[in-house]
Amino acid sequence: MTLLEQLCQVHAPSGNEKKLAAFLINYIETHKVQWRCQPRIIMGEDFQDCILLVFGKPRAAIFAHMDSIGFTVRYGKQLVPIGGPDTQTGYKLVGEDSQGPIACILEHDEETDALSYHFERELERGTELTFACNFRETADTVQSCYLDNRLGVWSALKVAETLEHGVIAFSSWEEHGGGSVAYLAKYIYEQFGVRQALISDITWVTEGVKAGQGVAISLRDSLIPRRSYVQKIVEIAKASGIPYQLEVEGAGGSDAKELQRSAHPWDWCFVGAPEDNVHTPDEIVHKKDIESMVALYKVLMEQL
Repeated sequence: MTLLEQLCQVHAPSGNEKKLAAFLINYIETHKVQWRCQPRIIMGEDFQDCILLVFGKPRAAIFAHMDSIGFTVRYGKQLVPIGGPDTQTGYKLVGEDSQGPIACILEHDEETDALSYHFERELERGTELTFACNFRETADTVQSCYLDNRLGVWSALKVAETLEHGVIAFSSWEEHGGGSVAYLAKYIYEQFGVRQALISDITWVTEGVKAGQGVAISLRDSLIPRRSYVQKIVEIAKASGIPYQLEVEGAGGSDAKELQRSAHPWDWCFVGAPEDNVHTPDEIVHKKDIESMVALYKVLMEQL
């Protein structure tokens, strides 16, 4: 879990993923010699801060978003949320402006719903603040801010170790409206003819999806994927013997929304471990669900 802890500590709110992209490139360049196959690394100005890893002759693509929720400093001591963070007074926030490192406290006025920070000085407007990382590991669980989606990124890196054919796309902006998957999907489809996608992201523990009972395969959220493709995913999971759960929700979304609205015929399915304490500094995931997530992704990328 050392790598996961390192990922959770990197400052990368939506729109400012460059530090995590640099971390990933350094990790990939250092460790790819130990992987079964060497990927082609595609990045640069045409891809902004996103990264594509292309293995062999790909038939399917994994999408994992790099960004996190957080807050932007407005005027005075006001804060504007990035994505949909939980906003409980007392949360520790960190960041940096031209005057140095920042460690401050979130304040939420319940009456006016206004967000602000408590710090000894006024922060520069536009400064981004994220939850302070307190990574905790037990025999059964990991707990930290930003398991959504650093755990999805971590899982994709684990799959990369043995992947022979496939694309792994590390995307940006997912927590705050998306925007990068549209051009990533266009490039992947036009260059490699790939139109099967798996969304490596983290979902919710609910009354129907329990911690410790396996990775969740989502039949739908606020969007509805093509049923025949999702059924193919379920049949592969069933035959594999890997623990999994079926999720049905009417809300929520992911990088899949840009695939659903693409001009190209992408099929997609969200496959991810469930977490509790969503979008707080204390997100928690059961290790059994992490294990089944990696195991199922490896099987799916072999068989799709």
